[in-house]
Amino acid sequence: MRQLQGMDASFVALETRNSPMHIGSILIYNPETAPGGFVRFKDILNFFESRMQLSRTIRQRLVRVPFDLDYPYWIEDPDFDLEYHVRHVALPKPGDWRQLCIQAARIFARPLDLTRPPWEFTVVEGLENVPGVPKGSYAMVTKVHHAAIDGMSGVDLLEAMHTLDPNEPPPNSPDEWQPEKVPNPVELLGKSYFNAITNPMKQLEVAAKAAPGLAKALKGMVAKEFDLSREMIAPKTRFNRKISGHRVVEGRSVPLADIKMIRQAVDGAKVNDVFLAIVGGAMRKYLLAKDDLPKKTLTAMAPISVRTKDEKGDMGNQVAAMVAPLGTHIEDPLERLQYCHDRTKKSKAMTEAMGARNMTEASKVSPALWMSLGAQLYTRLGLANRGVGPIFSTVVTNVPGPPVPIYSSGARLESQMGLVCLTDGMGLGHVVQSYTDEATISFTACRELLPDPEFYIQCIEDSFNELRDAAAEAAAKPASKPAAKAKPKPAPKAKASAPKKGPTRITKPAAKSGAAKKTTAKAPAKGTKGAASRSTAARKGKGTSKK
Repeated sequence: MRQLQGMDASFVALETRNSPMHIGSILIYNPETAPGGFVRFKDILNFFESRMQLSRTIRQRLVRVPFDLDYPYWIEDPDFDLEYHVRHVALPKPGDWRQLCIQAARIFARPLDLTRPPWEFTVVEGLENVPGVPKGSYAMVTKVHHAAIDGMSGVDLLEAMHTLDPNEPPPNSPDEWQPEKVPNPVELLGKSYFNAITNPMKQLEVAAKAAPGLAKALKGMVAKEFDLSREMIAPKTRFNRKISGHRVVEGRSVPLADIKMIRQAVDGAKVNDVFLAIVGGAMRKYLLAKDDLPKKTLTAMAPISVRTKDEKGDMGNQVAAMVAPLGTHIEDPLERLQYCHDRTKKSKAMTEAMGARNMTEASKVSPALWMSLGAQLYTRLGLANRGVGPIFSTVVTNVPGPPVPIYSSGARLESQMGLVCLTDGMGLGHVVQSYTDEATISFTACRELLPDPEFYIQCIEDSFNELRDAAAEAAAKPASKPAAKAKPKPAPKAKASAPKKGPTRITKPAAKSGAAKKTTAKAPAKGTKGAASRSTAARKGKGTSKK
């Protein structure tokens, strides 16, 4: 039996019917590499069963302390049933990308059963009309409670359920797992009484460790190494209200090489800065179309992993948070990228000064009862609709994936798209991921606050295309100067190296930058609603599977 830490417990406290606190992904598999060229559902069950000892998350369930007087505990579930957690559905005809997003949104909107290990994987068949994905391919919609994993430990879970070779045999190590008895309320209350006595000592210890970082942060503000400007506090938008229990999800895949090329347009810029600028541009376009764009920049909460090598594979969250302005007040894409880089660098400097690890440790000694009551009151009083909102407009979490192909049940993972949990006051969240040569930008939103996901995903496409084209044009300018001396009309050659403008889709042709004509995002007719984008864009993949 092992107790949750403060941040992990906060995700349990925040859980409501409308705010299930799990994260996940949509994974698309190509079964051509599996034995016989196809994968059956029972093959997936057998594969998972043979590898359960590689992940601590798989067979552990939560036990809550009566009245939430203390943090919950993890125990090895004595009633574990693999077939409850791994499920199987099929898309109705025509089986296109829009239907997959609708199905994923419905699955993701349902809360997990917290009396069982908090995860579910749903195998989705019937991807028959997704361009770029051959008939017979299948998807897997995953969801795991945020109390059990963060982005990086989620990667470890992904590794446990995948192999580097499609024909890799099961692990040789014996499965020594043993179930545990569920503790009774008296035992749990006794432990909470002991923790209540020792917690003040832990708080003093954490405060002593945090003091040097706080002093360094104050010194940096005085020296103007970084600041707490008004830009760090976001204006409220339509996304920062009380949310419903309905979801929409969508995403696009772009070449990772394009993201790296864009990064070079601004000296010192990181891949994460590029993603922030793309999201900032998309939110700007969307809100402009709704005549609802604040003059002040919107901001994003960007998680920072503080997980050490020794903690790899551990359950729970080892993250700190950084507030990153998105530059939604800036029209020019390269100027927005420069702004995101400059502001993020200052925010990161302050986080490092205070000590990201100290921020995480501080959350571990927060009183459990007050944390639970505060989370419940925020929801029940509807404070998100009363002007009490978070200091950021959205979430942009960057999860690096494997740089090489990986396999599950012998089928090659072709593409992955992240899903994120939402809370009152935070009705839109983004996940950016990388895998081999692709990068994906996806979002999860409350359907009541963002009823037109097909329009917002178009805004993301247009934002990416504009930033890519601007970066390519800027890179081509220095090369045109020598040519101008040699020839009287060098301009056509200088422009020839720049990629054509066009929306980036998830189909295979999108891997080549700028393959189609440019489209401009336009707001749909008033009242348009939908559970997912009607885009015909698809995930990439090859091969056919049979049940």
